[in-house]
Amino acid sequence: MTTLTSTQNFALTAAEVERFHKEGYLGPFAAVSPEEMAGIREHIDTQVIPRQGPNPRTPLQSRHMDSRVVYDLATAPAIIDRMASLYGPNLVLWATNFFCKEPGGKEIPWHQDQNYWPLEPIINISAWIAIDDVRIDNSCVQVLPGSHKKVVQHVASRDGMAFGEEADPRGFSTDGLVNMELKPGEFFLFNEKLLHHSEPNRSNRRRMGMSVRVTIPIVRINHDVPPLHPGHHAMLVRGEDYMGFIRLGEPPVAG
Repeated sequence: MTTLTSTQNFALTAAEVERFHKEGYLGPFAAVSPEEMAGIREHIDTQVIPRQGPNPRTPLQSRHMDSRVVYDLATAPAIIDRMASLYGPNLVLWATNFFCKEPGGKEIPWHQDQNYWPLEPIINISAWIAIDDVRIDNSCVQVLPGSHKKVVQHVASRDGMAFGEEADPRGFSTDGLVNMELKPGEFFLFNEKLLHHSEPNRSNRRRMGMSVRVTIPIVRINHDVPPLHPGHHAMLVRGEDYMGFIRLGEPPVAG
């Protein structure tokens, strides 16, 4: 597999940083080319997901812990350099998850990620990377620019949703939503309070993406509770752990 290293500096401009803080997301950008992603996708489909991973509940989570290919994708310089422009020089990778929506796959309701996470305080930046070609018809992620500026109460989801809780529909408007259509290998960044959503997959094509969750050393992670799992650990991907709160481990060497 291709090793995702680069001498290019992907640091954000001042205008891009300002836009992220104003709108709560940024992108799309390219982590790898569509041609590179074709090889990565084949490896994920044939060598990673078919085997049991670190989380006994699902093979879709935490695969950066046991697959070097997944770890290298999650920590591609095009992603981590931009994250460092926004959250500083000390970054901790604490979660990855494949979101695979087959044809007919359920709607994911509007939600803010911080509602589900065992972090204190809840500080996070995410990348959502397209493994497949991601378009409106096969359920691209939709985002609401500026919705990160307030916390929306979450309630029990309506019938037919993929999640058990959703942002209370009475607490926001979907006017101005943006469809994040992505080519394979492209990604966008967003913070822990940005409202986002995806429609049912009404196409005949799969839609797979991978989320990458990164925090900073002042955050405490409850490693052993859902959605994480026993044996979970985070990885320092930039700078130093100057607090020592987080259970850290080493990247995988193969897989």
